[in-house]
Amino acid sequence: MSSLLPSYTHIVNPKLKHTYLSFDDTGNLIIKSPGLSPHHIEQLLIKKAAWVQRSRDKISSKKGRSPNFTNNPYLYFLGTPFQIVLEKNTFKRTKLDFDNNVFKLIYHTFDTALFTKRIDTFYKQEAQRYIPPLVDQWAEKMGCSYQTVRFRKTKRQWGSCSSGNTLSFNTMLMKLPKHLIEYVIVHELSHIHHKHHQRTFWKCVERYLPDYKARVAELKTYTP
Repeated sequence: MSSLLPSYTHIVNPKLKHTYLSFDDTGNLIIKSPGLSPHHIEQLLIKKAAWVQRSRDKISSKKGRSPNFTNNPYLYFLGTPFQIVLEKNTFKRTKLDFDNNVFKLIYHTFDTALFTKRIDTFYKQEAQRYIPPLVDQWAEKMGCSYQTVRFRKTKRQWGSCSSGNTLSFNTMLMKLPKHLIEYVIVHELSHIHHKHHQRTFWKCVERYLPDYKARVAELKTYTP
């Protein structure tokens, strides 16, 4: 492949009828195809060069991306980026501490997958502590009754509401400032009354958050 073309990962799936271009969480280009040849991939990348560059720039500008542990890493927590200090230790364990506005990642073996796992655990524990009281406050304000609250890490959605009114929230919400977390909560609670995104749904959101459009715009500057 020409060095002028972007690097990519090609995933072959004979069941596919078309070729798809996307990016993973770190901004790497992913090409999925039924078996496109290197020559045809080059032609496709030449044709889509402007789109690839725009998409990559958009991803790189988003807040809350996965830390680069080899180059001044930082972590978003409640809307603020905090430095991650890596500290090698003789103990054969890896742990993440948050103290004095600094994350300290103590490790024995440099393992980015394990580092990410510790960060995910931190976000999940904080979400389980921080979000349920906010849900209860807003549910009372909105006259909503939900079944339960669940947490999991997802790549796309910040939250969801099932047909049975179970609320699911992305643990990555803890990257966001409080007013954006509250927007996601109000959004999902509104689905208890309106199982769609039609006008009546947005009127419900607007009733409780008159500035919701500004919050939606700000939310798009973050990545889960």
